[in-house]
Amino acid sequence: SSRPRRRVNPGFRRQLELYEAMGCAVDTGSVLYKRYRLEMLSQRLSEPQDLPQEVFAVDPTTVCQTVNTEVLYRCRKCRRALFRSSSILSHTEGIGPTAFAHKRITDSARLSGSGQEKCTSYFIEPVQWMEPALLGVMEGQLLCPKCTSKLGSFSWRGDQCSCGRWVTPAFQIHKSRVDEVRTLPVGNFQKANT
Repeated sequence: SSRPRRRVNPGFRRQLELYEAMGCAVDTGSVLYKRYRLEMLSQRLSEPQDLPQEVFAVDPTTVCQTVNTEVLYRCRKCRRALFRSSSILSHTEGIGPTAFAHKRITDSARLSGSGQEKCTSYFIEPVQWMEPALLGVMEGQLLCPKCTSKLGSFSWRGDQCSCGRWVTPAFQIHKSRVDEVRTLPVGNFQKANT
């Protein structure tokens, strides 16, 4: 009351809101926490030279497969494991084709897009196999580490999803370039269902 112009730092307020959204506990596995950590990192970087190792999700090829309900995503061309469902950073759906008005999309293009899935890509946290591609550059292509086919792109400044939402930073993998593999427990054996 002695200083009416004093306010809470907006960054600190955002951290408190994040803490509350995570149930008043720091959950490093939370999608909210992962997105916040990447946003803070992208604001500090002008040219990403040395990225902290905790930013990267574990490469699924280096971890033994356990009985798990997690979905595994593989390269559609060579079947190399790329990331798990826990690495997907969901976002709220955008306003659709009207977000692309600056690109002057015609009415026929808008009509052909209706009825289809709005988000045509997965936005994920960086995975260990991406590290060589991310160092020293702000944006570029994401290639399969085994067969080098194009999987998507990345930009520390952000990119627009097909649904119209701007995602920052963006590590975008096109859904058409990967296969979803679910393991189904069958007795004492596991069966992969693609």
